Amino acid sequence: MTDTTDTAQLGELTYLRTHEAPPELLFDCMTQPEHLTHFWGPTGTTTPVENIVVELRPGGRFETTMVADDGSGEFTMRATYVEVDRPHKLVWTEADVEGGMLTTITFKDLGDGSTEVTTHQTNVPAYINTPEAQAGFLTSLDRNDAYIKRLMAQR
Repeated sequence: MTDTTDTAQLGELTYLRTHEAPPELLFDCMTQPEHLTHFWGPTGTTTPVENIVVELRPGGRFETTMVADDGSGEFTMRATYVEVDRPHKLVWTEADVEGGMLTTITFKDLGDGSTEVTTHQTNVPAYINTPEAQAGFLTSLDRNDAYIKRLMAQR
């Protein structure tokens, strides 16, 4: 399930997904390079594990460099972790993005083997708050969904 709320006038975006997986696994998938490499970035990109830096602590770096599958370029995201509370909450800020975009991900155990994951972004600049950019982000969430399902099938 996906719920996307666009409040463009506020520069905020919220994405909601429910997964048939425990919060610990979902948190680990968002914080471990060996997992992130399978889904980080929109369709048409890959993020090699050697292009991912995770220093999982407040003040630690979170950096990824996505590579376009067609060879047209690389796209780097540089962030700093603000809050790390496994398996409940993960917060980072991207100081390089105009306005210092803040991303907060919460993992809510629904008690039935599923977890609700909410991604909330504030200080979202206009170029990220476009229908095209949001569609690209949704493909990354779709890739994450498929990866989680494969992991759960292996358990």
